[in-house]
Amino acid sequence: MTVTEEESGPEGADDKGAPSTAAAGPDDGYVPSQRRLERERHRRRRARRATAIAALSTLVTAVVLYLVVVGAPGWPRTKETFFNGQYAREAFPKVLEGLWLNVRLLLICGAAVLVLGMLIAVARTLRGPVFFPLRVLAAAYTDFFRGLPLIINLMIVVLGVPALRLQGVTVDPVLLGGTALTLTYSAYVAEVFRAGIESVHPSQRAAARSLGLSNRQALRYVVLPQAVRRQVPPLLNDLVSLQKDTGLVSIGGAIDAVRAADIIVGRSLNYTPYIVAGLVFVALTIPMTRFTDWVTARMDRQRAQGGTT
Repeated sequence: MTVTEEESGPEGADDKGAPSTAAAGPDDGYVPSQRRLERERHRRRRARRATAIAALSTLVTAVVLYLVVVGAPGWPRTKETFFNGQYAREAFPKVLEGLWLNVRLLLICGAAVLVLGMLIAVARTLRGPVFFPLRVLAAAYTDFFRGLPLIINLMIVVLGVPALRLQGVTVDPVLLGGTALTLTYSAYVAEVFRAGIESVHPSQRAAARSLGLSNRQALRYVVLPQAVRRQVPPLLNDLVSLQKDTGLVSIGGAIDAVRAADIIVGRSLNYTPYIVAGLVFVALTIPMTRFTDWVTARMDRQRAQGGTT
């Protein structure tokens, strides 16, 4: 006997008229509860309210600062001296031309700092009494250059080395300034690498040794990859600082962005070129800073999920 359509009900329905599980999708039958819907509406209201309050407070703060600055008695003179459009247009192309030197110094010195810093950090973490002199020298290096102000280091290298008149030693202020930057920042980066190496649990090295790796192989293939990965955010922060400090090579006469602005200031006695140079450095630094924040947040998420060791 054939069952008629009236007896079986609509296609895809059971005896009670409800859609069958096979015909319905996995989420088709889910209906959020009234409490959940109300909670989500409450969250959206709170988010909109927080955004509105933040925008309003930012606007009020900006207006107050503007009125305080513009209403100051010396504002007209300050505007003419530091925010002159004519001198800004004159300085901008020359500052950009000098900025290329700062970028090259950042790339070359950054690579040299990473290599030298890694070597110093490895020297400080070598085990065994035979390496004691090397550990002492590495510790003395980091202590000295971390304590010596960068501006003094630059003056000693840029101005002192040419005074020695050593045969075959360059007197180029760009090379000497880059050397001073490398000496100082390699000390900071060495401590960052050393902290990363010491943060790797000793069991990692012991496991590598139990698998037949030598001490050198365990350091190269097990310890250093983990140490470098953990220290990426502070290393990027040091590179951001290095990018700003490349402007200090101008004390030796190198024509970088700061020196280009200084030449115009010396001729015009107007300080607007300094503002232009500062804004150019800020524009160059902000992407690096945001990239550092993104890398830090990404690594934090991976660490929270157990993605990194």
